[in-house]
Amino acid sequence: MSAVLLVAHAERDEALTASKRLVDWLENEGHAVSMGRVEAMGIGRGDLAAAEPIRAVPDLAVSVGGDGTMLRSLDLVAAAGVPVLGVNVGHLGYLTPFEPSELVEAVAAALAGSLETSERMMVSASVRRAPGGDVDDGDDAAAWTGLNEVVLEKRDPGHTVRLEVWLDGDMFATYAADGIIVSTPTGSTAYSLSAGGAVVAPTHSSLQVTPVAPHMLFDRSLLLPPDTEIGIRVMSERPALAAVDGRSATMLQTGDELVVTRAPYTARLVTSGGDSFHRVLKHKFGLKDR
Repeated sequence: MSAVLLVAHAERDEALTASKRLVDWLENEGHAVSMGRVEAMGIGRGDLAAAEPIRAVPDLAVSVGGDGTMLRSLDLVAAAGVPVLGVNVGHLGYLTPFEPSELVEAVAAALAGSLETSERMMVSASVRRAPGGDVDDGDDAAAWTGLNEVVLEKRDPGHTVRLEVWLDGDMFATYAADGIIVSTPTGSTAYSLSAGGAVVAPTHSSLQVTPVAPHMLFDRSLLLPPDTEIGIRVMSERPALAAVDGRSATMLQTGDELVVTRAPYTARLVTSGGDSFHRVLKHKFGLKDR
């Protein structure tokens, strides 16, 4: 018997229908299933609702939704080394290699150990507050971890924010910009891509620093070694907001510094073992042969 955590997009009927089908199959096969409360209620199985935060470590997590659901799944289980199998009922679905029609077959293969996993570098962020600062929201000792990126961006629309970037303790440059993105290779096809960053193979190890709409001549992304410590210090009077994988983390005031490093653990993504990275990239972005 295996323990499976099912994370579904509760606002998509297709995700709930697929989840109900998977639950029925798992229980018929004698496996234990748990879900978030909202998803469990959505398929009429409130008895499957797991405690939050999740305490029991499952053998496999299954994400049924889009990339956002996949990121939420990884946030729940990546630190425990649990592999996550992604099923795409979203739009782009870059992180979710399986379709709903393949759901039961893919989960059966994963539980049998027949599918490979891809180890993905993750990124971690924490805050160093300026001495005598007036922000005290209890997060000074907090650390946030994500698969895609850490972003420090302006709070006030219509204004830029001045951000100093430090690399391994050496000041590199001051940016007047809408924000700064620090992305992993997996995250290079997320927000960083829309800001002009390079596409990096997801199994590569590196950190990419990309300014968002910089008001300066130097607007290039930096591709850095994976163990670089990146400090981003707020130098303007306007505050900046930190987010990790699209989730708001905290607000930084003048003199506060966001410290970004490689996370102490990796994400484990169950793969289909089929298309290579460049073929997936070509398919997901609709690139055509000429």
